[in-house]
Amino acid sequence: MFSPTKRMAMLSIATSILTLGLKFGAYALTDSMGLLSDALEALVNLAAGVVALCVLWVAEQPADEDHAYGHEKAEYFSSGVEGGLILVASAGIIWAASTRLLHPAELSRLGPGLLVAALAAAMNFITARLMMRVAREHDSITVEADAHHLMTDVVTSIGVIAGLLIIMFAPGAKILDPLIAIGVAVHIAWVGISLVRRSVDGLMDKSLPPAELNLVNRTLAATLRPGDRVAHLRTRKAGSRRFIEFKLHVPDQDTVASAHDACDALEHALAQALAKTVVTIHVEPLGNAPPESQ
Repeated sequence: MFSPTKRMAMLSIATSILTLGLKFGAYALTDSMGLLSDALEALVNLAAGVVALCVLWVAEQPADEDHAYGHEKAEYFSSGVEGGLILVASAGIIWAASTRLLHPAELSRLGPGLLVAALAAAMNFITARLMMRVAREHDSITVEADAHHLMTDVVTSIGVIAGLLIIMFAPGAKILDPLIAIGVAVHIAWVGISLVRRSVDGLMDKSLPPAELNLVNRTLAATLRPGDRVAHLRTRKAGSRRFIEFKLHVPDQDTVASAHDACDALEHALAQALAKTVVTIHVEPLGNAPPESQ
């Protein structure tokens, strides 16, 4: 049985194969650098989809003796690889477009070529919207990264098509073709840099985003018993799982059973506030708390 995230990765691969054929077909019809840049991005989509599927197989494996915290961090490798592939594709597009700037060429059969490109863009749009919904439901950075990449492809396709429509009705503006390709390359390079940066943040155990940290603090404040104090709060995220650690300082005369109940209440409240949350609490007597926590 395939999980929803794996099904999305397979849908991405299938869509990329179909759009790859359509976009290279559009390039063959028109000899447009803009459409070639769109086709090269589709090639990256396919490679990224294959990487995403492989990574999801690893990330969804249960924890074992060698990986006690699970395998979810594998998702960050997918995001990083996809970002790297996007940067390589953008460099290739700029190189090809620069050549065409120096040696302009006439474009042909723009009408049929643009229809084919528009069909490919529509397929990517539908797939990306579906993937984004599943990514939000399952908090998967791999599926989200792939969906963002497909949606970026849609945006660049629209830009390419719009520019080529201008050329079709104003043939003297053919210099727009390589300029459009370079604009596409710069745009997707920014997306690639963002994906790589997010991957690095995850692998380096960056704290939860400010909105989630605020939610954690509000939940703790609302759930703490009078007299209890929280110190040394630390958070991180691995794939879709969040990890929250802190010290709970309780009154010196508190019993083990009472402190245990307080920890259970905090763990339950945090799990309700944030999905897939692992909470680790170290209980200490309030007399050992630093002055600012007493």
